[in-house]
Amino acid sequence: MRKIVSILRVLSIWLVLLCCYSPEAFSGEITGLRIGHGSDTVRVVFDSSTEFDYNVFLLSGPKRLVIDTDNIVVPKSLEKVRDSNNIVGHVRVGKLDGAKNRIVFDLLKPVIIKKAFMLAPQSTFKWRLAIDIKVSNDNEFNSKVGHKFAFSNGKNITTSSNSASSPKVVNKKEEKKIIVIDAGHGGHDPGAIGYSGVYEKNITLATAKELKRQLDALKKYKVYLTRSTDVFIPLRQRVKIARKHNADLFISIHADSAKNRKATGLSIYTLSEKASDKEAEALAERENQADIILGLDMGDQSKEVSEVLISLAQGETRNRSSEFAAAVVREMKKSVKTISDTHRFAGFAVLKAPDVPSVLLEMGYLSNKNEERLLKQPNYRKKLATSTVKAINRYFEDMKHKSLF
Repeated sequence: MRKIVSILRVLSIWLVLLCCYSPEAFSGEITGLRIGHGSDTVRVVFDSSTEFDYNVFLLSGPKRLVIDTDNIVVPKSLEKVRDSNNIVGHVRVGKLDGAKNRIVFDLLKPVIIKKAFMLAPQSTFKWRLAIDIKVSNDNEFNSKVGHKFAFSNGKNITTSSNSASSPKVVNKKEEKKIIVIDAGHGGHDPGAIGYSGVYEKNITLATAKELKRQLDALKKYKVYLTRSTDVFIPLRQRVKIARKHNADLFISIHADSAKNRKATGLSIYTLSEKASDKEAEALAERENQADIILGLDMGDQSKEVSEVLISLAQGETRNRSSEFAAAVVREMKKSVKTISDTHRFAGFAVLKAPDVPSVLLEMGYLSNKNEERLLKQPNYRKKLATSTVKAINRYFEDMKHKSLF
């Protein structure tokens, strides 16, 4: 009899446990919310103890950023997170069906979603869902409203009570990185004129096309050229092209020139509020004059010290530009001659996109007889492009594992 009673007690405990079971009982949990912002962008980051399914999309009436989640506990404490910015407002947390939850951000301005992606644990971080949004206009916002434009890890979370039809979900894991390659100068602006009279604009265009060819062959990038023929494009228009394509990386290709014919070596520039030295300042000023002087070489008449550089709205963009520059330096040092301080800083106009990591590559000195000879050779330009491709691959691989803040 006692044995039967003991068995019944055990069974009753199991019944209680089964009755109390909910899908969330064995789920992970979102443990934090962080918001980083620039002048017209916001990055929302959810910290989590485990990976989870998500759909990220926009709704109107009023304007909202919505994140639907599955198989993860979403604490109401997220509603207490406050951040002073001009893009997203209060956050609300609600229940859908079963283990599904909905997180809603009130939008203070029309936006578009640029990216949404999950990052695996790295360093002191566990799982993270990152969402990048950017200020747009009402027409652009309205064109991206609804579940059919959702950014997702591939699972349709929307329930029948929230949608009359099954939306097609965009799988962001398959999205290709976008690279814009800018061949310096062009048209009436020849750029530097080499030792034997070769024009910089022709060398840069040939190199840009070779770089695009190699990247296209990998079939994992979307690659655009700012120019594919001998035409002149204003410097700031080149920046607009990169932003129009929502570029993940912008590379402006140039060749240097100096009064000292012995000067040789490749260098790479990123934007800084203070140039590396007077030579960097003077070079930036000469390049930036292309919009003003229509290609006329007035280097001897220009000031040696350029104007105070415009500060970037996003420190993150500058950091990522430097990360890529460092990757280029590592690869180039293996194959070609570089100057001693290879990574340099100056105020090039083409580097001033606030939300696109950007570099300016100076392939060498056309004013040097030997280096001009090399740059005129297709095999040498192919070598430069190959090293750049390796740097691009390494950069994007590293970015998958870098902390977002």
